[in-house]
Amino acid sequence: MTTSGLPATLPSASRLLTAEQFQRLADVPPEIEWFANLGNKATRRAYENALGDFMKFTGIVKPEEFRTVIRAHVIAWRDDLVQRALSGMTVRHRLAALSSLFESLCEKNAVTHNPVKGVKRPPVESYEGKTPALGDHQARKLLDAPDGASLKGKRDRAILATLLYHALRRDELCRLTVKDYKHERRGVPHLKVFGKGGKIRYVPLHPAAGGLIGDYLEIAGHGADDAGALFRPLRNNCTTGGLERAITPDAVYKLVRQYSTALGFAIGAHALRATAATNALDHQADIAKVQEWLGHANIATTRIYDHRKTRPEDSPTFKVAY
Repeated sequence: MTTSGLPATLPSASRLLTAEQFQRLADVPPEIEWFANLGNKATRRAYENALGDFMKFTGIVKPEEFRTVIRAHVIAWRDDLVQRALSGMTVRHRLAALSSLFESLCEKNAVTHNPVKGVKRPPVESYEGKTPALGDHQARKLLDAPDGASLKGKRDRAILATLLYHALRRDELCRLTVKDYKHERRGVPHLKVFGKGGKIRYVPLHPAAGGLIGDYLEIAGHGADDAGALFRPLRNNCTTGGLERAITPDAVYKLVRQYSTALGFAIGAHALRATAATNALDHQADIAKVQEWLGHANIATTRIYDHRKTRPEDSPTFKVAY
């Protein structure tokens, strides 16, 4: 051992990386390293689209060329995005992706400053109304829509209940394993939810949803497969891991869309998250608790779902009498 506490040398047989591989990794540009370190698939996809758009606009080909970017380039790109009639929020998200790259480059001393800082973002409309929340009667109809006698119907009803009673994101639902459904905290059943940014939260399991999940597992037959996916596709596909694999976020979206369209109110899966949050707040849930429940980093995001001050029935319109 050296004085630093590290071994002086190791036998060559124990080396997993060849000298060539080691040097190749050491030479990876920090721009590529930053992207490779993004863990969330959705974030990677969004950042790849944003950075790809910026590279196309500026003519950047090599990663190292990002180090010559100045604020004027970023402002020109922002103006081009606005001229393309992209929403204010889309423009802000793309600027945020570029800023994230430069923050990483600053940390590695590849650049001296972040050229995105100080670039004015376009205003955005209120989120209110963008993702519609269902009324209680619509939510009940949606829960009852699947055929409760078939495997598909039991699975779909359990999925809808899990979304409506726990306000999960699609990705969070798809990542649930059988074991994640069996957690208990202080004697109360909980779901172990893997959220954005690798954050884990424990959400109390609603009895109605718990019963429907139990019914589904009983007929599906994988209730003892703790490491396997909780919600699975119905058809086997040996090329992608068989029935142990999880249902996909896209399949969840299509499932919600199919049942809601048949009921006359076509929505996506995120509307069920909005419905659960709005319903909890309408029934006097503490907004800080709802923030934690939803896995929001910022309470301002949670306030989007707080419609208690804008309920139509409370409008002065209905106080007018002649």
